[in-house]
Amino acid sequence: MVPGVGPVFATAGAHRTWEVLIASLSDLLQKWRDDLAGWAIPGHITSAVTESPWVLPREVFARRADRLSREPAGASYDRERAALEPPGSVLDVGAGAGAASLPLASRITALTAVDTDREMLARLAGRAREAGLAARLLPGRWPDVAGQAEPADLVTCHNVLYNVPDLVPFIEALTGHSRRQVVVELTAAHPLISLNPLWLLFHGLERPEGPTAGDVLAILDALGLRAGHTMWNRPAQADYATGSELVETTRRRLCLPPERASDVEAALREAGHLGQPRDLGTSGRSVVTIWWEGSA
Repeated sequence: MVPGVGPVFATAGAHRTWEVLIASLSDLLQKWRDDLAGWAIPGHITSAVTESPWVLPREVFARRADRLSREPAGASYDRERAALEPPGSVLDVGAGAGAASLPLASRITALTAVDTDREMLARLAGRAREAGLAARLLPGRWPDVAGQAEPADLVTCHNVLYNVPDLVPFIEALTGHSRRQVVVELTAAHPLISLNPLWLLFHGLERPEGPTAGDVLAILDALGLRAGHTMWNRPAQADYATGSELVETTRRRLCLPPERASDVEAALREAGHLGQPRDLGTSGRSVVTIWWEGSA
């Protein structure tokens, strides 16, 4: 039995059908957890450097929030704007600097932003004030802080799910906090696969390919949520101010010491990434927008 999912199948039909659905969901969730666990970096690699490879490029997120606030675009924005007709409240989970919510500022009556990074929330708050919004900030991890969040008309969650091993309580909390719709955005494939050739080059390490957005859709279906989705391409943008900024972030992500920066630069240049220094994880990639009805 998967905790917390029993009520979803209250009308699933015969007992045997219910058991099959639960088994299928359990298999899907285990595969998701296993695929994410495969992204752990071997200890002999992390122990050779003093810097964390899990780099949070705050300036990249801030630039993206500013760019999308000036020129809102994309299937997620279109879906979210439609959900805010009439205008309503927004709960932005994994908000970062506000790339999901701030483009909707003219339609938002109240904004709550959740993120584990207080500095990113501070950046969102400043940008929200400039847009005439007083954002309520909830520092912490979802769904741990879900009890502190009020229901909202629209719940957004962009580029977060690949950091969530335990999807069921996360998704249930999103659904339970939305009065109208939940809109989730994520890259079609895991955002770090773009670094796989570089891991092989510098460490001789084969990296995983999964999980994917397709796995999320299968889990949502097994949960009984009738989710819609669309796949689209996010145009590549110059997320980094300079090529050297991209080199530094990539070097740390690859667990390489500072003296290998020139080698990383050469590899990025050969791959054509320095002409328009974009974030290799989320920019210029196939993106999937997923939505379903809330239950608040």
